[in-house]
Amino acid sequence: MCALAAARPRDLVASDAAAAVGAPSAASGLTDVELTWIERRLERWIRFGRVAADRIVDRRTRVVSFRPVAVFAFVRWSSNDFGTVHSSIAILSAAAPRLPYSTYPFVRPGGELLLRIDGWPKVEKVLKAIDAIEAAGVDPCDVAPDHWRHIGSQLAAGLPFRPYGIDRHAAWLRRRAIES
Repeated sequence: MCALAAARPRDLVASDAAAAVGAPSAASGLTDVELTWIERRLERWIRFGRVAADRIVDRRTRVVSFRPVAVFAFVRWSSNDFGTVHSSIAILSAAAPRLPYSTYPFVRPGGELLLRIDGWPKVEKVLKAIDAIEAAGVDPCDVAPDHWRHIGSQLAAGLPFRPYGIDRHAAWLRRRAIES
């Protein structure tokens, strides 16, 4: 399984908090993701990913960083007094030097967008697909990028998507070995 807290968090003093949220890890080459949790109002969290660094900004906010091309899932959810207002999941490959990338909210500088789904029913299907991949004994961080794209396009079209198991993963590992 992916290690969500691979690095020991470093507390920041209040004067450094604003700088930490706004300053990407450009010098280090890492991709920063701002996570927030406000009970029953706002949640931004990582479903899977290998975290390279973790900084606590305040009680509700922390910033996790990923190495170049690391794959991670970023979930955003918000509500008001009447229920869920927004829910989405994005699976991104962290930005790498000299490679193109897309900007994405709360991800600095950005990454290659492999999947983006909005709306709780579809987000729930992606979360279940991630659970199924883990149940098959495959780390979601290592899944073929094409599979995430496949899930996104199939859900967008309202069609079922193929499951990802050990056989598919073995084929992906062989393909990656040949390409490199």
